[in-house]
Amino acid sequence: MAEKDGDENKVAKQDQLPADKTQTVDSTSGTTQDASHEVQQELVPSDARELEVVDVREGAFGVRGTGDTSGYGGLTRPVMMPGAAQPPFGGWFDEVHDRLQTLTDSHDDRVIEKVVVDRGELTFFIRRHALLEVVTHLRNDDALRFEFCSSISGVHFPHESGRELHVVYHLLSMTHRRRIRLEVTCPDDDPHVPSVVSIYPTADWHERETWDFFGIQFDGHPALTRILMPDDWQGHPQRKDYPLGGIPVEYKGGTIPSPEHRRSYS
Repeated sequence: MAEKDGDENKVAKQDQLPADKTQTVDSTSGTTQDASHEVQQELVPSDARELEVVDVREGAFGVRGTGDTSGYGGLTRPVMMPGAAQPPFGGWFDEVHDRLQTLTDSHDDRVIEKVVVDRGELTFFIRRHALLEVVTHLRNDDALRFEFCSSISGVHFPHESGRELHVVYHLLSMTHRRRIRLEVTCPDDDPHVPSVVSIYPTADWHERETWDFFGIQFDGHPALTRILMPDDWQGHPQRKDYPLGGIPVEYKGGTIPSPEHRRSYS
C-alpha cells in the first residue's frame, strides 16, 4: 500500500512540472539536466557569433609594480570583442554595405577592411587612406545621405601591434533615419589620420579633443591644438600607457612588503 502511494505521488509531481522544465538524463554522464537548456539553445539566433579574445589583462588593472593593496593582484580577465560579420546582415544594413562597396570598387585594395554587426549596430572598419572618399560618399550619395557626424572619439589598444590607435566616427542619416559607425586605425609610430572637417564641420572640436587625449594627428585640420589640457601639457592622458598620476611619496624608515606577503589570497 505504501509503495502504491509513493508511485502516485511521483506521478503527481511529474504532472506539476512545466513543459519547459522537464528533466532529462544525460546518457554519457548519468546526470539530470533541465530540458529548458535545450529550449534556450534553440532561441539563440542562427547568425550569433562568438566573441574574439583580443587580449588578456592580468593583475590589478592599470597598476604597475607592487603597489597592490586591493587583493586583486592575481586577477586575470580576457578582453573580448565582436568579430567580423559576413553578408547578408539583414535589413537596411545590406543596402548601406552594398551601396558603399559599389561606390568604392574602383580601388585596387579593399577600402572596407571588415564589417561588425553587434547588438543591432553596424560598424565599418575603413582603411585610413580612403577615409575622405568614404565619408564624402556617405554624405552626398542619395541612397546613403549620412549628413551629420555626431561624435568622434579615440581608443587605444596597445596589444594591437601596428594598429594601436583607433578613431571612431558616429554618423547619422536624418533623411533615412539610420545610424552607422566608422572605425579607422593607425600605428603608434605613425599616428596620422585625414581630417574630415571639410566634409563634417562639426568634427572640428571632436578631432581636437581626440588629438589632445590620444595624440592622433588629423592631417588637414585647420587648427589642431589642445582643447581641454593646458597648451604646455606633456603627453596624452587617455592613452593606456599614460601614468595614472599621483605625486611620488618618499617613505622614510619603513619598507612595504610585496602583495604576496601583505595579505592572504585564500
